[in-house]
Amino acid sequence: MKKYVLDLTVTENIRLHANYVLIKLTQSDPLPEMLPGQFAEIRVDGSPTTFLRRPISINYVDRKTNEVWFLVQLVGDGTRKLATVQKGDTVNVVLPLGNGFSMPESPEKKVLLIGGGVGTAPMLYLGEALLKAGCKPTFLLGARSKNDLLQLDQFAAFGEVHTTTEDGSMGEKGYVTMHSVLANNQFDMIYTCGPKPMMMAVAKYAKAHNIECEVSLENTMACGVGACLCCVEKTDEGHVCVCKEGPVFNIKKLLWQI
Repeated sequence: MKKYVLDLTVTENIRLHANYVLIKLTQSDPLPEMLPGQFAEIRVDGSPTTFLRRPISINYVDRKTNEVWFLVQLVGDGTRKLATVQKGDTVNVVLPLGNGFSMPESPEKKVLLIGGGVGTAPMLYLGEALLKAGCKPTFLLGARSKNDLLQLDQFAAFGEVHTTTEDGSMGEKGYVTMHSVLANNQFDMIYTCGPKPMMMAVAKYAKAHNIECEVSLENTMACGVGACLCCVEKTDEGHVCVCKEGPVFNIKKLLWQI
């Protein structure tokens, strides 16, 4: 898929939480095609300590308004500076990068989308794509507390939403792999993104129950095109760059000890 370097204009910057902002970007021409699971490398201007672009998952593409959304977690100087952009500002992005999630072979397949923390971001766009394909998804979203569960109304527009929180302030208390939706349903496919321990736990569950599973890895990335070798992951085909060969992988390809 062709990659683009674009100067996009900020239409909204919404503070969803003390540590998260939702940035919406547009341009006068129609935005290029983007697939669920792909990401962008975003240039951070005005930060003297930030030299590299920041890889951010594509959260959603609104074709009606010609906007692409990015859910940004504030974790360092780069993302904190990016979070200060205002309506009308220009943001330079390279997109779409990487490979996205695969679609189920049949709309009859029962699919579960599991997101943890900022790893919920790519699940929103994937949920819409699945619904458009005739496959209504089930979402399982995990966070530390109810304040960390983001975009619940948007998720609910595309499928059934279940939640877990570590402190029990919303949904079931505990981790996503402990949720009753897993015990009460038989899924054909699981998609997941979040902290690596969570994804490994999900992958272990999927393998034990013979469920197809794709994970979106969040390895450290710098270039986004497979040149810098920051994001290398071991697979059954040798070492590969997550930014180029991923970030989405079937768990059968990964050499995780699960």
